[in-house]
Amino acid sequence: MTGRDEPTLDPHARPPLPHGHAHHGGPVAPVSGHLRRVIAAVLIPFASAMVAGLVLLWPGGAPEQQERTGVGFDQQHEQARVTAVDEVACEDVGVQVPRGVGGVCEQATVEVTSGPHAGRTFQEMVPPDATQRYDAGQEVVVAYAPDAPEELQYHVTDVKRDTPILLLAVVFALAVVAVGRLRGLLALVGLVVSFTVLTLFILPAILHGSNPLVVAVVGGSVIMLVTLYLCHGVNARTSVAVVGTLVSLLLIGVLGSLFIGWASLTGNTDDQTGLVHSLYPAIEVRGLLLAGILIGSLGVLDDVTVTQTSAVWELKQADPGASWLKLYRAGMRIGRDHIASVVNTLVLAYAGAALPLLLLFTIANSSVGTVAFSELVSEEIVRTLVGSIGLVASVPVTTLLAALVVNADRPPRGGTAAPTTRHRRRRKK
Repeated sequence: MTGRDEPTLDPHARPPLPHGHAHHGGPVAPVSGHLRRVIAAVLIPFASAMVAGLVLLWPGGAPEQQERTGVGFDQQHEQARVTAVDEVACEDVGVQVPRGVGGVCEQATVEVTSGPHAGRTFQEMVPPDATQRYDAGQEVVVAYAPDAPEELQYHVTDVKRDTPILLLAVVFALAVVAVGRLRGLLALVGLVVSFTVLTLFILPAILHGSNPLVVAVVGGSVIMLVTLYLCHGVNARTSVAVVGTLVSLLLIGVLGSLFIGWASLTGNTDDQTGLVHSLYPAIEVRGLLLAGILIGSLGVLDDVTVTQTSAVWELKQADPGASWLKLYRAGMRIGRDHIASVVNTLVLAYAGAALPLLLLFTIANSSVGTVAFSELVSEEIVRTLVGSIGLVASVPVTTLLAALVVNADRPPRGGTAAPTTRHRRRRKK
């Protein structure tokens, strides 16, 4: 290789892994007991604090309401089936059609199949500009309003789509296990753990009035610890990735709190957040925004820190005599490519989620400044940039930690260190 900071690799040593998201797949070289004790001294108190926080904040289920409000998602739902769909003139059924919209209305006959009125039928009018159409035999979900007049008690709110979603989940699981094998299976177990912590702890704890930021830190940390060690093994390499992720999450939390407050963002920018706040006024909506930033960044952070740590470990195995500085420089060359791809991925992911909002501002012919500095868009900008800063910072932090740890390792007592390139050359002579 050329260049002053290129690592000199032994041709007889195992080559480093190519850049990408291929985390360590082989056995990890054991580290000395001294280094294990140092790492344990850092992570065991943190893990103990997170478990204690989990126990103290455990909500014991979502709080029960005295009665349903009948607004938004807080409605009583029943199952139903579309039995017939007929075309009718819109003016005959009293449906107002927007100017410029042509076509006829559809009258769907719907039969309730669950609840106290199973077997009852009602009519659902579908205007020509409706995005959701119905077919005879289609399963749907209906909202039930017991206090409304009988003819208005039921209306269709959605279609049943459990079969295609569950089938897609099965295909996903099979693909992960077929390609990843044991690693893939462990990743699926980690996914179940993440979903369990999210639904049984994070969401109910926030609904019970606990600080959303504290809940997100505790829940996110538990998810990170369980999934990283489960998927990548309990070893020094995974522990370095855990520490790098924690440092980056701390930075994201500090920056997010600072700029959310400085930009006077309320977090109450959509109907769902407004509905949650109206049903549970004790919830701190601004804290909910910051908690969402932390949880949203966690998954990408795990990928970056594990990849960087794995790359440094492989570079050390390829050149055992490399100094920590040489390992850091080589790891950062890999990390710079990783930063470019991951940041672009994160920005596009947030832009894709906010695409309808951006379209509305485009239709309104608003200036760029008006759009960018409105609360709706500023919230997404802060979310994207704060998360991206945390991702960028995770690369040098994790690479430096990995280079220092792997280079500071001591051979086990009574053992010998791996021969360096210079020692091999002497033996050849």
